[in-house]
Amino acid sequence: MASPLVIPIVIVVIAGLTGYLVYKFVIYDMMCKKAVNQALKKYNIKKSPAEIIREYHQSKGESISHDEVKNLEKTYRQNGPDEFLSMYDAIRDSEHKN
Repeated sequence: MASPLVIPIVIVVIAGLTGYLVYKFVIYDMMCKKAVNQALKKYNIKKSPAEIIREYHQSKGESISHDEVKNLEKTYRQNGPDEFLSMYDAIRDSEHKN
């Protein structure tokens, strides 16, 4: 008696959860990446976000691994896309001072 109700509800829950997870981990990241790349292109910045992060940390005298760059890039891309422009400005200012 309960199975005609339970089976469709379970199917809908699984479909909804799958859709949410695909959005959260794939689609949202792709949209954020596209927005960051468009912002960099808008300001005529030829460097990739990973290059900006790496050069910023090198200008501060810090050594950073490839995995750390990937993690920081994803974090900045999703939570603070303006950080790339700020880091680029800091790199450019430090190059002009030298």
